[in-house]
Formats: sequence, structure tokens, C-alpha cells
Amino acid sequence: MTLTRDHFFFLGVFLIFWGIEFRMVETFVLNEKATQVVLKHLGSSEQSASAGQVDLPLLSQGTPQTVRYRWTPPEWLGWALLSIGSVLVLHSLALPKPGG
Repeated sequence: MTLTRDHFFFLGVFLIFWGIEFRMVETFVLNEKATQVVLKHLGSSEQSASAGQVDLPLLSQGTPQTVRYRWTPPEWLGWALLSIGSVLVLHSLALPKPGG
């Protein structure tokens, strides 16, 4: 499968949106089920501490404490996705139109 102009444009716009999201959001907090999956793949809690934070929120209205994984994306990640997405969009505009 060859990548056409439309593929490059879509991928560029997709990466631009992800870059904007990573620039706008400071921290992602996973729910309990996703936290269990992340901790299972990371192994011990020592390894998870280096990759992100495991947060124990306060008890609220008699519900048991839940473990939630927090991930703060590095600042450069949003800028990198924005840059790569912009280059891909500009590259798609430089490619010849299909059938032309």
C-alpha cells in the first residue's frame, strides 16, 4: 500500500490534534481498571513510580480508597506532535493531486 496525499494529510491533522491535546492537558488520570492494566504491564510499584505517579485519593462518602495512575506528559511531546503533524500536512499539499 502506498501512502497518498490524503493519507499524509489525515495523519498530519491527527498528530496536530494529539499535539494540541498534550499541550492543553496537564495530567491524565486513569480509572481503576486502566490503572490495573498499566501496573500489570509495568510490574512493581518501583517501576511505576519512574513512569508516572500512583495516587491514592481521599475517602469520599464511604467509598473505599481506589488506586489511580497519573501520567504527566513531557512538555516536548506536545510540541513534537504539533511539528511533525504540520510537516506532514505541508508535505501532503506539495504532493500531486490524485489522477492529475
